[in-house]
Amino acid sequence: MPATSVRPAGYPASVAEVGESMTARPPKASGAQLRELAQLRRARAASGGCVPGPAVAPRGENGLSAPVVPAAGLRREILPVPAALAPLLPEGGLVKGTVVGYTGAGALLAGLLAAVTGPGGHAAAVGLPGLGLLAAAEMGARLDRIFVVADAGRDPVEVAAVLLDGMELVVLGLGGGTVAPARARVLAAKTRGKGATLIVTGGSWPAPDLSLEAKVSGYTGLGAGSGRIRSIGLDIEVRAESGVPQRGRLVARPLGGRVEWAAPDNAAAADGLAPERRERSVAS
Repeated sequence: MPATSVRPAGYPASVAEVGESMTARPPKASGAQLRELAQLRRARAASGGCVPGPAVAPRGENGLSAPVVPAAGLRREILPVPAALAPLLPEGGLVKGTVVGYTGAGALLAGLLAAVTGPGGHAAAVGLPGLGLLAAAEMGARLDRIFVVADAGRDPVEVAAVLLDGMELVVLGLGGGTVAPARARVLAAKTRGKGATLIVTGGSWPAPDLSLEAKVSGYTGLGAGSGRIRSIGLDIEVRAESGVPQRGRLVARPLGGRVEWAAPDNAAAADGLAPERRERSVAS
């Protein structure tokens, strides 16, 4: 059943509840679930091939994962993102096999999970107890395709390494920790080998392939300080390993019973009001 077909008690009633609050506490993975993941990992290693589940990187003749290195002039495989975000990214999406460093508003993380799982992909969230799964569902996420380990214990990096075996996207919360360069290289190599995308947030990761920052820039709605908030603006900055940083703004606003991402002008046009009448800046 699509996540947006029903609205359970406590479901966010407006975009205001999708933004910085995002306090719906996701379910924790049980010990049995983690054991199942470990068995999946061992089965994959023993077979040298794929087991039933989400698509992973193609395999060469020797049974090993083919490196995610494009031939000259060819486009690399891309993980889907909200359409309004794509123009800001170097290749129109998040490149499979890469590590993305993320800072800022949790609303965009929910949007990224929705962009992957809505069309049928699989994703995981590790070490993010405050992640708003209800907000993600309102953006179109399929909750049955998101594996959540809210409390990853003392070593969330190891949990993420296990989940890379069967997910297109893994979002890893470091809880303020720092990952040593040697360990980061090992996990980055596994991310490339599996053809997954790893997003790390809430800590320090050395030299990610791409850095993405989202800051709340303002709200729009009705009333002077006491009305209903209809949309939230985010200032986005994207920094690749080389090249000039790309900056832009996204707006999350309701449309057709769900929350959609759009450029500010497009969002204002959909609401039938001019941008200057809709936006009121606030401190991020």
